[in-house]
Amino acid sequence: MKITELRLRYKIIPYLLPILFINQLVSPRKVWMILLVGLATVLFISYSWAVTLKNNLNLIREMRFGWSKVGDHLQERFNLDNSGWAPATWIYLEDHSDLAGYNGSRVTRIGGNAHRQWFEKGFCERRGLFTIGPTSVHTGDPLGIFEVRIEYPATSNMMVMPPIFNLPDIQIAPGGKVGEGINTTKSWNHTVTASGVREYNPGDSLRYIHWPTSARRDELFVRTFDSTPTSDQWIFLDMFGDSHTGEGEDASEEHAIILAASLMNWALENGRAVGIGVNGKELSWYQPRMDETQKWIILRALALLEKGEDPLHKLLEAARQSLRFRSSVIVITADLSGNWLNPILLMRKKGIVPTILLLNAPAFGGKGDIRDIQKKLDSVGLGNYLIGPEYLDNMEKELSPATQKRREEFKEARKVHWRPLI
Repeated sequence: MKITELRLRYKIIPYLLPILFINQLVSPRKVWMILLVGLATVLFISYSWAVTLKNNLNLIREMRFGWSKVGDHLQERFNLDNSGWAPATWIYLEDHSDLAGYNGSRVTRIGGNAHRQWFEKGFCERRGLFTIGPTSVHTGDPLGIFEVRIEYPATSNMMVMPPIFNLPDIQIAPGGKVGEGINTTKSWNHTVTASGVREYNPGDSLRYIHWPTSARRDELFVRTFDSTPTSDQWIFLDMFGDSHTGEGEDASEEHAIILAASLMNWALENGRAVGIGVNGKELSWYQPRMDETQKWIILRALALLEKGEDPLHKLLEAARQSLRFRSSVIVITADLSGNWLNPILLMRKKGIVPTILLLNAPAFGGKGDIRDIQKKLDSVGLGNYLIGPEYLDNMEKELSPATQKRREEFKEARKVHWRPLI
């Protein structure tokens, strides 16, 4: 579907014809007749030229990918057809897409009864849901007396997901205490195999003490197991607006979202059921699942995520009842107030093991002292990592060959047949 419009650019020209005609009647001269005939001929040819272009120019835009992630390249194919006799000596194609880092506008030309094809590439700079199109085609006769405007209102949505990185330095605490198998059958006998022993830590169950080793070394040792059942993994992403700082790709919330996407991907690839909770414009969470669909559900949610007004402790308190016994919890936050510590400590009493990824807000341009909250976390024995703006720098170079191969497969998976905007 297209909408066409033909307009005269210089509205004074039609008034010249009657003026020349009247001059010829009042004071007949050869010059008036030449000007009158010449102007009428030019207007007729220009009008016919413009009408031909209006009726015979057609543009088709085709997308190569239906979705991308930050850092990917977008590719489009443009097909311009002119089935009329008149060539378009100038064409300005105006792209109204709102995708950051992409602009399909260009100046071109096409001959009569001709076809022209070209490709446009763009760089996906920012996550979110964007619109490709609509498109406007501006052209006209060679003299520029008439302008033809053809509107193509067809659009297509482009979902840009957050990027996924390998995070080799982050070790997530498993659910439950190390050395303990989770006995889902409430049987006295374990269905897992002991693989070794380690030193006893306060809080370890006395049932797992390995007495021969303890007697030989004169200190307590407990058994560890090969097949300890994996626990659910929860990622709580703090999007409280007052906690985040920075602009664009360097903003702390963008780093937080990348961390959440990367940790989710790591969990699924390692056979862990993963869920996520966020305090964006509204509190929301997705229950842990272990299938491929969960990956796209979470990535889409992260792509559309915006900062909210509810602090982290409200999210943790609301989601606490949804957590299973001995779940593994990851909290990603830039909140230095520590108001969210109480819900975390209540979770730990249920056997839920938290890991805190603390964004260094002052390093992102914010205010506050990171040392206070670090001391609190260390004093209560909560595993934590300090994430600064440099953490993700050059992370691409650290990808293993296996991860790089998965990325190539990821790129191939998003390719689809060329499809026109609708």
